[in-house]
Amino acid sequence: QVQLVESGGGLVQAGGSLRLSCAASGITFSSYAMGWFRQAPGKEREFVATISRNGVTYYADSVKGRFTISRDNSKNTVYLQGNSLKVEDTAVYYCAAALTPYFPSTAWKVYDYWGQGTQVTVSS
Repeated sequence: QVQLVESGGGLVQAGGSLRLSCAASGITFSSYAMGWFRQAPGKEREFVATISRNGVTYYADSVKGRFTISRDNSKNTVYLQGNSLKVEDTAVYYCAAALTPYFPSTAWKVYDYWGQGTQVTVSS
């Protein structure tokens, strides 16, 4: 019923760029803050970025200045543009939707719905 589908992952060289997309269905998309998280092998799920219902953005320090989160409510889609990618950006990236009115939400447990994830691999 509720579905978040990530796409755009793949293999990229360090210093390169990648754009991830997450298409949502089954929710009133404009009512949700959207977030991106990532999980590397052997690591816990890590907050990456979030965007509010009205487009305010917030980033983890590790990606600030390199990543951009955006949303297109007409397409029910949230994006994550990653530039100057580093090997340490390698992870499965997940998008998530949060109905909470509080912003920013950086804890994964706050989010109500999750996508299946897309693999991003940055090679040196």
